[in-house]
Amino acid sequence: MTQHEIYMNYAFKEAEKAFEKNEIPIGCIIVFQNTIIAKAHNLVESLKDPTAHAEILAITSAAEYLQSKQLVGCSMYVTLEPCAMCAGAIVLSKTENLYFGAYDVKSGACGSNMNITVNKSLNHNCKVYGGILDDKCREILKSFFEVRRD
Repeated sequence: MTQHEIYMNYAFKEAEKAFEKNEIPIGCIIVFQNTIIAKAHNLVESLKDPTAHAEILAITSAAEYLQSKQLVGCSMYVTLEPCAMCAGAIVLSKTENLYFGAYDVKSGACGSNMNITVNKSLNHNCKVYGGILDDKCREILKSFFEVRRD
């Protein structure tokens, strides 16, 4: 198992927590100097907050940990390709690397539907790597929506 798969498994554990809370199962961790400094999962329904995506919550936690609005030198691992809101926050926080699990062809903003994280007109670009444990990350989302439809 690669280091990226190990970190994605930590993000996946966060997605499982979201699933247990009847939240869309997306999990996220942020790593700085080989240490996990932030963990989060979606809390949109629990907090009644449309911005309470795993990535946003993890960025807030990492910024607090580093006492900085910039996450220079940090890598984010998230189980689903970030949406436009989260991709914008990743750029604004100056996160260095983004690793995601499942691609999101409908709403993904890091290569699938649009590509905010590498837009040359923005003041920062993030290196993006997708498809890490893709099947596993896609399966929990599929399971969640199957249960929800029943």
